[in-house]
Order: sequence, then C-alpha cells, then structure tokens
Amino acid sequence: MALHLIKLSVGPASIADLAARQTAYRAREGTAAHPVHVTRTLPKRHRDIAGKGSLYWVIKGSLCCRQAILALEPLTGEDGIPRCRIVLDERLVPVTPRPCRPFQGWRYLSAADAPADLGEGQAGDLAEMPEALRRELASLGLL
Repeated sequence: MALHLIKLSVGPASIADLAARQTAYRAREGTAAHPVHVTRTLPKRHRDIAGKGSLYWVIKGSLCCRQAILALEPLTGEDGIPRCRIVLDERLVPVTPRPCRPFQGWRYLSAADAPADLGEGQAGDLAEMPEALRRELASLGLL
C-alpha cells in the first residue's frame, strides 16, 4: 500500500500560486523538468513512498492538493549537512480540502486517510467551486 507525506506550503496563497512558484524556481535555477523540494531528513519509510505515494500540500491551513512523488534522493547540502531531495510530478491535483493544523517538517499519511482527488466520486459542483470557497467550507466543517 502506498504511503504519502504531508508538508506545509509556506508562502503560496493558492494551488495556482504554488504552481507558479515551482515553475519560477525551476526557471531561475535551471533545474530539471520536475519540481523538487528539499527536506532535512530522508523518511525512514522512503521505500513505501517513492514512486507510489504523493506529497500532500497544506496551503493556508487546509490540505488542498497533492503531487506524485517520483523519487526520494539523499543529497548533501553545500554546508555538508545531509538532506533529502523529493522529486515531484509537475501536476498539482486538487483534493477534497481538509483543515490541518501547523506542524514542522513533514508527516506520514496513510493511503486510507488520504483525501480523495476532486472529481473522483465527487459532485461536479465541488470540483468547479473556487479554491478559496472550498477551503473556507472545509474550515467550517461543511465539506
């Protein structure tokens, strides 16, 4: 069974903003075609995640989208500290929003607890609803 990660997205106000920041970073750094995110540690359960799981992003206090994790690569930073590069698929997939409290680092998320992608078994109205409205309704416990 796939295992996922949850990570806070600090700064972006929406899924579109996160996508724009990832694109701008790749253009500025001249990096490969896939977005990457660097963390301090390699997850101990990385074999259950890489190529199977997704990184679920928390934006403005709401778990609202995911990106498939293509690879988890150990690397050493310029300061000599070991880190982990998470290589992500370019596509950001909106999910059924769910409130999420702040935390540091990342957290594991089991496949059974992962929210459904919007459009999979959802009413069409929810997928077409503006992201900010979905987030607000989820924070009120109405979704």
